[in-house]
Amino acid sequence: MSTLVWYLDRAAALLAYPSLYLSVLTGIFYNTDPFGTLHEAARRVHVELSVFAMLVTLLHASLGVVDAWFVLTGAVPEPSYTQSYFLVGLAVGVGALGLLVVAVLGVLDANRFDRPWGPRVVHALAYGGFVSGTVHAAAVGTDAAGLVRPLVIPSLVFLAYVLLLRGLVLSGIGPTATGQ
Repeated sequence: MSTLVWYLDRAAALLAYPSLYLSVLTGIFYNTDPFGTLHEAARRVHVELSVFAMLVTLLHASLGVVDAWFVLTGAVPEPSYTQSYFLVGLAVGVGALGLLVVAVLGVLDANRFDRPWGPRVVHALAYGGFVSGTVHAAAVGTDAAGLVRPLVIPSLVFLAYVLLLRGLVLSGIGPTATGQ
């Protein structure tokens, strides 16, 4: 049973992370008209992609609780790192989930938040949740450790670049897809 939970947990995580990545990427273009085709594509897929990403993330979190219980009770062998490192990695994952849930609530119930914590600011917490999720994956994702340097770091740099480019475009400094 514990092996099945471990496989399902990892499978959910391996679906959740790229889904969250694409959700963040499409979210950057979602309200940025000057990006033309990228903006239109993001408007078509962002919400559905974000819902899918959150559902898979919640599945991962649920299975992760069971998997962590097996580790902490000694029902399965400990990972190749210390239990305190494991607990810190879990805490970072819980923090990431919390930020993502608050970001979703900021969109679903915009009246819940008052200025200066309006829905856009609260939704921006999704970036923090994604970064925390990345740290969680790199820290306790035993099967993902080899992907951090060649894949995760460059993809995070790309997201930062796109976010910076969006900021420049919205401030009127950067180039736009429409050639203005």
